[in-house]
Amino acid sequence: MSTATSEEDLTEDERRGLELVRETGGIHQSDFWKEMDVSSRKGSRIIESLVEKEMVQREETVYQGHNTYYITPAARDLDFSLLMAGDMLSPFIGEEEIDPESDAFSQWMMNLAYEE
Repeated sequence: MSTATSEEDLTEDERRGLELVRETGGIHQSDFWKEMDVSSRKGSRIIESLVEKEMVQREETVYQGHNTYYITPAARDLDFSLLMAGDMLSPFIGEEEIDPESDAFSQWMMNLAYEE
């Protein structure tokens, strides 16, 4: 069920939790509640709420021998600007190998140079 909300609708704890996940780029749930200085139960509730609000993503993992979750920022928070040159996406994104002498790479580099 999608219940996407804006950050203004978050509680203070949710806002702090989201900021922690963004600052770290990803954190294990067991470290999350310790960093937040809340109980594991409260930490789990904060994460659950952020997942439901599509602010973070949660993936099962094993950390220090225990089953836990790894929490990362939602994909919509990712910054692709470093892969762009003008309106062109880097030719190195994708499955195929790129010839550095190809027209696609040359055009991308020229667009990158013109941005400065």
